[in-house]
Amino acid sequence: MGSVLKKGDIVVYESTVYPGATEEDCIPVLEKISGLQFNTDFFAGYSPERINPGDKLHTIEKILKVTSGSNVATGKKVDDLYKSVITAGTHLAPSIKVAEAAKVIENSQRDINIAFVNELAKIFNLMNIDTQDVLAAASTKWNFLPFKPGLVGGHCIGVDPYYLAQKAQEYGYHPEIILAGRRLNDSMGDYVASEVVKLMISKDIPIKNASILVLGITFKENCPDVRNTKAVDVITALKGYGVNMTIFDPWANKDEVKKEYQLESTQEKPSGSFDAVVLTVAHKEFLALDFESITNKKHIIYDVKNILPASIKDGGL
Repeated sequence: MGSVLKKGDIVVYESTVYPGATEEDCIPVLEKISGLQFNTDFFAGYSPERINPGDKLHTIEKILKVTSGSNVATGKKVDDLYKSVITAGTHLAPSIKVAEAAKVIENSQRDINIAFVNELAKIFNLMNIDTQDVLAAASTKWNFLPFKPGLVGGHCIGVDPYYLAQKAQEYGYHPEIILAGRRLNDSMGDYVASEVVKLMISKDIPIKNASILVLGITFKENCPDVRNTKAVDVITALKGYGVNMTIFDPWANKDEVKKEYQLESTQEKPSGSFDAVVLTVAHKEFLALDFESITNKKHIIYDVKNILPASIKDGGL
């Protein structure tokens, strides 16, 4: 960008970063390469992405956009630019750092809330209480936050809290809640695998060389993105028990899966008989599967996302 920068230009960043990254890390590079002076010759803006991958309803123009600029005049120009395409409107933040901080805490807050319900799922499982029943009852209160347990991956929620934590540590503050949430969410792959194995043992299904079908390897439902998917954590943990693994995902590109994780996957509907089925991603295609035709007489079905009928599954978060 610095090599083509000219006087009067405004550079607008959209990536999720820690507060200060734009002005402290990016701008000096632009100045060095362009030979121009920041806020004199060129200016900067920051307007973080607010995109929900796979969501056809909440598209970019329908999501209110936070905007900012390196000075008052630039902020107004950046805000006017986004207003021209974002029908939902904009919020002009008083500084770039405020806008950066707003975005990174959006994802950190969601991460912490999911960590809380993941911990609840672990507790209620020990107490033989259905977590989904508990959440359904609690959700009858108007201000209860309807988060659900699950695997927290992807290139946003599973990553962004670390940006804020690192910056906090540079200022001498050691965050507790943010990193505790990250640790708990990062542990869920191993937890799911251990619960699957326990269920198999309870049904006297031999673990070694067992045939396990994993449904889904993308980081979220009805989306082809496999970046930082935590389904891989479940797969890796299960493979450690010496089982035979089949990965079926109608959305994931098998070449990308092979390149990123050295795992074989397929977009073709599975055939054969499996000792265990683990649903890790709530793709709509999985609701149409005939589980009786692809499982052995003695089998277990573990539904991480709780989208399958209770009558056919043996466990889930």
